[in-house]
Amino acid sequence: MSYFTSLGLNKEPFSTSPDPVFFYHSQEHSTALKRLEIAIRLRRGLSLILGDVGTGKTTLARTMLNSFDDNHFIFHMMLDPTYKSEYQFLQSISRMFGIDGDSRSTMDYKDELERYLYQKGVEQNKTIILLIDEGQKLTSPFLEVLRTLLNYETNEYKLLQLVIMAQLELLPRIRKVRNFMDRVSLKYIINPLTENEIKEMIDFRLQKAGYNGSGNLFTEDAVKEIYYHTQGYPRRISMLCHTCLEHLIMKDKAVVDSQLVREIIKEEERHG
Repeated sequence: MSYFTSLGLNKEPFSTSPDPVFFYHSQEHSTALKRLEIAIRLRRGLSLILGDVGTGKTTLARTMLNSFDDNHFIFHMMLDPTYKSEYQFLQSISRMFGIDGDSRSTMDYKDELERYLYQKGVEQNKTIILLIDEGQKLTSPFLEVLRTLLNYETNEYKLLQLVIMAQLELLPRIRKVRNFMDRVSLKYIINPLTENEIKEMIDFRLQKAGYNGSGNLFTEDAVKEIYYHTQGYPRRISMLCHTCLEHLIMKDKAVVDSQLVREIIKEEERHG
């Protein structure tokens, strides 16, 4: 029997997979989502969502896709922008967009992309969105490519809506690319959760997993320990809470208290 079943849960509550169903909308994440949706609907061009590892950028991206449920919006998602050359990078974007062509150079690809974006964005009145995750892996040549694509526009709007989810280390690199920062219509930095938000996140995920017990599985002191150890990073919180529930079963305890959290942390530190 799975550990979460024995606790009265239907699903795994603290998976680190980017499942929008378990995405807790903190104030930071809600603001980022609303501003992103506005920027895309107004076709403003480039949006940057920045944050440290484990702040929930990937899950936020998946959640955002659910905000656009009609065929007016065409989303393409690049999970890892790691390529050997500018040619391969452009080739990947073209294939992602479904462009059939026999491009022999980077200039050919850029011309085909411009024609495609004009056809979709102007003639068919579609909104094309390219969402790049792990954006800190973008090299300067690739940023130059994206800057060129953002040049394609009408008098009223950008033909390509580009959303880059990245760690903060991307910022200095962007600033070195000429005129790139000028094209940023939205820059938002996601900060870690507060202690109160951690409690809400834990309760939210347990509820989504089917928990309907009369009391809390995590005591207030346990939440304080979790906050102190994770510093509010959602991925760390999920991993620690998962381990807490495992130990809850193994030690035959009813609730996760601060002592149990401290024991788990010490054990993790011993094993590196």
